[in-house]
Amino acid sequence: MADVGWLDDREARLWQAYRELTRELQRAFDRQLERDAGLSGADYAVLAPVSETGDGVIRMRELGRQVGWDRSRLSHQVKRMEKRGLVTREDCAEDARGAMVRITKAGRAAIEAAAPEHVATVRRYFFDQLSERDQATLTRLFERMLTRLSHDDG
Repeated sequence: MADVGWLDDREARLWQAYRELTRELQRAFDRQLERDAGLSGADYAVLAPVSETGDGVIRMRELGRQVGWDRSRLSHQVKRMEKRGLVTREDCAEDARGAMVRITKAGRAAIEAAAPEHVATVRRYFFDQLSERDQATLTRLFERMLTRLSHDDG
């Protein structure tokens, strides 16, 4: 145990603030989406990347990578969204084992209705608190951390 590099008070304060911030930001985003659009955070997480493709369809595996979920969680979420008419699941033409997710008219209407207030909420709770210099610094730091994680993950 003597070799453990325990966090000092300054590091512990920063780490705790980061954990609380990410939790509270997610709660604020989820509340706003539910209140203003009737969507869960998970619904929005799926609809956003599908809606951003040119034809409104994305391979299930790529969608899972973009949202950072395992196959089971994604499959259950897509199934719930299918029941509500937000997306459909289709067979992949190039690979019989693959599946595609397509946004429906109702799904597109839902994301288009939700997006403006969601962006306003992101601005209010995140960007409005930061100067341009703060934003540049955080971008560099986050990208450095993501690079480290991607190298250590493989």
